[in-house]
Amino acid sequence: MNESEEEALRWSIVEACRNMRGLGLNQGTSGNISVRWGEGLLITPSGLPYDQMQAADIVFLKFDGTFVSDRPIVPSSEWRIHRDILLAKPSVNAVVHAHPVYSTAFAMCRREIPAVHYMIAAAGGPTIRCSDYATFGTQALSETALKALEDRTCCLLANHGIIATGPNLAKALWLAVELETLCQQYYVASQIGTPVILSDAEIALNIEKFKSYGLKPRPA
Repeated sequence: MNESEEEALRWSIVEACRNMRGLGLNQGTSGNISVRWGEGLLITPSGLPYDQMQAADIVFLKFDGTFVSDRPIVPSSEWRIHRDILLAKPSVNAVVHAHPVYSTAFAMCRREIPAVHYMIAAAGGPTIRCSDYATFGTQALSETALKALEDRTCCLLANHGIIATGPNLAKALWLAVELETLCQQYYVASQIGTPVILSDAEIALNIEKFKSYGLKPRPA
């Protein structure tokens, strides 16, 4: 790891934040992003509009919850969720938290998402759970999010929004979009009739198929 790598990673977070609105994931300054870095994580600052955000505004937060900054900024109020997910899940290197319309609507109703489409396999299981409710920015919210993320890659946060994780930022952001798309499809299908739920066995099959899906690195 070096300064140029860190600078590039900081800018990738800024770019992802700016893209979230166009992707239908966020409005205003809501939502936050983190990426594992060294003995901690790089995370978006609290309350700074994305169009004003610069690489230097991204905060390095140690896993013990401390940070040092020579700028008048502090980490996102949801830093505990990001820190605790990265500590609990070594395979996760990026976390996206957002408030997209359809996903958040289901979270407001505290409804988990069943296997109404095979793409739910991207969540790691036959459901996308909705967490219990806890006040934003608290350790209690982090703990309830971790419970909802057991054996899962994403979840809804009750009366709040979503969490999506990934081995890198691009995949975490992709999963957040997939989650919102699935919730929108589920909502529309429910207006037409009763969506048919796929079996756990079918979702398990799709989870296995996803392991070999997409482009793979070429051998050296």
